Amino acid sequence: MSLTRDLVRLIRAKPVSEEDLRWSALFVLDTLCCALGALKTEPARMLRAVAPPESGDTARRAFYLGGLAHILEMDDLHRQSVVHPGSVVIPAAWALAEERNLGGRAFLKAVLAGYEACCRVGMAVGKAHYRIWHNTSTCGPFGSAMASAELIGLTEDEAVWALGNAGTQSSGLWEFLAAGAMSKHLHTARAAESGVLAALLAKEGFTGSDRILEGEKGFFAGLCPDPVPAAVTADPEAPWELVRTSIKPWPCCRHTHPTIDAAIALHGELKGAVPARITVGTYQAALDVCDRPQPEDPYSAKFSLQHCVAIALMDGRVVQSSFGPEARARAAELRKKVEIARSPSIDAAYPDAWGADVSVETTDGRKFNALRRACKGDPENPVTSAELAVKGRMLLTEGGMTPAEADGFIASVEALTEDRPVASLGLFRRGEAPVVKRRSA
Repeated sequence: MSLTRDLVRLIRAKPVSEEDLRWSALFVLDTLCCALGALKTEPARMLRAVAPPESGDTARRAFYLGGLAHILEMDDLHRQSVVHPGSVVIPAAWALAEERNLGGRAFLKAVLAGYEACCRVGMAVGKAHYRIWHNTSTCGPFGSAMASAELIGLTEDEAVWALGNAGTQSSGLWEFLAAGAMSKHLHTARAAESGVLAALLAKEGFTGSDRILEGEKGFFAGLCPDPVPAAVTADPEAPWELVRTSIKPWPCCRHTHPTIDAAIALHGELKGAVPARITVGTYQAALDVCDRPQPEDPYSAKFSLQHCVAIALMDGRVVQSSFGPEARARAAELRKKVEIARSPSIDAAYPDAWGADVSVETTDGRKFNALRRACKGDPENPVTSAELAVKGRMLLTEGGMTPAEADGFIASVEALTEDRPVASLGLFRRGEAPVVKRRSA
């Protein structure tokens, strides 16, 4: 027996309720809105140029949609695994379900299976893995392969082969952040594509290692200094990992969200008082990725705790324009007053809880504090379907839809629980976007 075989059996034994399908549809809606909302961006133009969805190549379509879904940094996040499952699993499942004209219920069940696979592998990699490797990129192929396996009807052996060949394609390094490069979009694109390819190959009899995780020269040995292999199959009776996933209310790195949540609350308390000193206590992984006191572009600002806390304190909200040149210039002086440090208690709770402790001392000597163990969008404080519709409408109109078209699209995705055919939504026909100006060399 192997971990991947045990994982396949665990997933296929889990019961699926109507409520599970409803949650699956909500996460599909969130991911697709994130993808379509990015259509007018320059990275979207680049992805389309290399992997045009009208080509009819299923794996390339998964690549394209996977890249799109991660551009705006508004896609979901599973805390315990530190994986963005939606931007990997849903593009792979959608590309296959649309190509094969499958119904919505089979598609939504496959999404549940895909989330389960990549999140369980992600929970097993250990904390040290994340310092070098991007968990979404390394663990994501297991999820896209599992979802694909369900949709194309792989046998148990074939599903194990698919996971084996998904794991051997795992990659994705954090080095891109040092230069503010676009590689993070490539991470989700390739993870989605890799799972589709692995599953399609398995259907043809193309074998993969059944010990890709725990083998002497496998995934844990090569990429994980402190793995927790038992996490792959722990607590099999637990709810689906999809329902333990967080939906983002703010368009930036999820590590900044507890700090933003606390800062927005403090904005209402300050009532115009001028901060003299701002301290942020957080967990080590947030410091590793988001300690960026002087972000020089929108993307690095989305990974800057200093900028996020400053702009949230100033404006009481965080939106896409919060990371542009005007907002960065406006927050420059306040960013200098921000001190960030590891909080032992908050760090000890990570990754089960992502927290932040924000304190503000004002120029008139008053002190304010807000502590967050969880924030808006987490399972403990979830977004409602109405709030998600507001987020989706905003993203879809930014991507080029009219409000009426956006409402129609939202209703169509929600109807997947009634077994509406996936192809009837014509998602890849919506992949058109106005030409945008190319970035100069």
